[in-house]
Amino acid sequence: MVQIQVTRDPDFDETVALPSYETAGSAGADLRANFPTRGEVVLAPGERVLVPTGLRVGIPKGYEIQIRPRSGLALKHGITLPNSPGTIDSDYRGPLGVIVMNAGQEPFTIAHGDRIAQMVVAPVVVAQFDLVESLDETVRGTGGFGSTGRG
Repeated sequence: MVQIQVTRDPDFDETVALPSYETAGSAGADLRANFPTRGEVVLAPGERVLVPTGLRVGIPKGYEIQIRPRSGLALKHGITLPNSPGTIDSDYRGPLGVIVMNAGQEPFTIAHGDRIAQMVVAPVVVAQFDLVESLDETVRGTGGFGSTGRG
């Protein structure tokens, strides 16, 4: 198990739950909106907003946190995260906000304390990039950028 340190910003509501796994098999911990005014925001169709969580996280070196949409909000209301998955790097210590977008047909209200996204803790592999004269051959080769597998 990986330990993620969490602090709250001083002006935010301490009664809003910390990120939590809702079931024993959950890969993502739910993140909640934490508005300093304890209010809400209404997103018109096509609109996006940065929703504060009131949290800051300390991620161990060698890990990242990926921020992902909640499938129920996406299916039922068209609520998504336009930069999904968003990445929080292990050296970031600023406020954790979630960019939420309404891709649906109706206005959508995000209320204080609502579950808005999920965060997945993942290991990071650091690569070395080497300039070479040519690449090895594969069956796919250079074809198929964006291929759907259809003729």
